[in-house]
Amino acid sequence: MRIAIVNDLPMAVEAMRRALSASPHQIVWTAGDGAEAVDLCARDRPDLILMDLTMPRMNGVEATRRIMAQNPCAILIVTAGVEDNAAHVFAAMGQGAIDAVDTPLLDAGGKGEGARALLAKIDTIARLVEEGEAPRVLPASRGAAAGGLLAIGASAGGPAALAAVLGRLPRDFPAATVIVQHVDARFAQGLAEWLDQHCALPVRLAAEGDSLRPGTVLVAGTDDHLVFKSRDRLGYTSQPADHTYRPSIDVFFASAGRWWNGTLVAALLTGMGADGARGLKDLRAMGHHTIAQDQASSAVYGMPKAAAALGAATQILPLERIAPRLIELLSAGRGHQGFHA
Repeated sequence: MRIAIVNDLPMAVEAMRRALSASPHQIVWTAGDGAEAVDLCARDRPDLILMDLTMPRMNGVEATRRIMAQNPCAILIVTAGVEDNAAHVFAAMGQGAIDAVDTPLLDAGGKGEGARALLAKIDTIARLVEEGEAPRVLPASRGAAAGGLLAIGASAGGPAALAAVLGRLPRDFPAATVIVQHVDARFAQGLAEWLDQHCALPVRLAAEGDSLRPGTVLVAGTDDHLVFKSRDRLGYTSQPADHTYRPSIDVFFASAGRWWNGTLVAALLTGMGADGARGLKDLRAMGHHTIAQDQASSAVYGMPKAAAALGAATQILPLERIAPRLIELLSAGRGHQGFHA
């Protein structure tokens, strides 16, 4: 991939150069702040930008917002102390950044742990670019399950979209909600806490053996897949092992379709790649109501576009109309009921 580096610290830039030196990727330009990156991206758009958060003139969050609005491309946040900057990381991801990783340390060979983590993230993004479109702005026995379930999948741009949807759900929302957001496990707790501050419903990470409760939001919290382990209990599994993203939205949607027999509504929000599209289509085929975010309101129109192309969505809605529709569907108890053959 053609990669650009945006960082005001020469040592950080050099550390990334060394990490990439033995890879097949090419560094096409570097910028010392967000404003310069916006200008350079307009003249020579790379496949991927390694974006710092704290810089003079324009920070990484604002630079990400402007690039995704004007000349969108894949953006990976690479900054010192990502866990200590969770709020800014989620803000950047809300503007369309795909993931975040710590800046590697400068060492002689560029092969330290930090360099390996960076290259692993880049390789994952490269696979996503290959399997989907680049970012654009715009059988077991089942018992009956009581109540309703809202299943949401999201990726790049997801934190802001999730906050927008959850923030419009009332405190007495009658369904249980489960979210699978593509995010490094180190940031999952911070994401749950951040979302909890943006909505009336309690938000926390899903734990092994959790049961679903109306009015509670559970977020996938590890690098394993979140699934139903029984008709009313959640848990984690390492299988299937070959998914590009962990946790996988497709895996959770398939699990929900297999075990849940109450009202089920599934929504696929902004994100890069195609994870969740096939699972959404299967849920629709079972008779469940499915929603995909529209192109105009998606920070990255990858996953919802894949769902639309498959005919997976019962409805394609702008972000601001998704929460009212969820309230209508789940409060009224409409949707698929009963057992599957």
